[in-house]
Amino acid sequence: MSYPKFYNDIETIKVTDPLSNVLGAFENGEYEISYFEVVKSAGHSCPTVAGAYLLAQEAFKVLYPNQRAIRGEVKVEFQESLTDGVAGVVANVITQITGATDKSGFKGIGGNFARHSLMSFDSNINSSARFTRVDDGKSVDVIYDPSSIPPQPKQQELMQKMMQGLASKEDIKEFGELWQDRVKRIFENSKDVIKVVEL
Repeated sequence: MSYPKFYNDIETIKVTDPLSNVLGAFENGEYEISYFEVVKSAGHSCPTVAGAYLLAQEAFKVLYPNQRAIRGEVKVEFQESLTDGVAGVVANVITQITGATDKSGFKGIGGNFARHSLMSFDSNINSSARFTRVDDGKSVDVIYDPSSIPPQPKQQELMQKMMQGLASKEDIKEFGELWQDRVKRIFENSKDVIKVVEL
């Protein structure tokens, strides 16, 4: 399997998942989620997928300082509707990391470990997403804005060629490399694209 090697350099997200412990999936429910795994699940890597990963990662750092985040015990709110723009893509990635879902998620076992109704849309917030711990109510707003990391100038030219059916294999390969170069730069400059506000 060939893929951009910078995926391996991105900090993983360490979680404890009580459900996975009870069901024997991971000892003590402890495991790590990598950007590489998120990309495989999403089927692609782009600024939106990278942003969703960073939203969850940075929220967890503030909500669970110096400890593993508790997967399945964080509510997530979005300002957008589920059908707006890339909200669905962002939500899918954040679901993978946090376990939170809207009405379609796991209903729990004997009233425990429920994952449904932990995600909502059309919320009255002024951020990309709000993350709230279920146990103590601590919340953070996280804002993602990658505009300070623009694509390489040639990327638009190559996209136009692809849309017109005029791109060669070499053009398509170069476009993909330039596309991933921007994703790489977003992670390298995460402090410039992510802002976390404690509430």
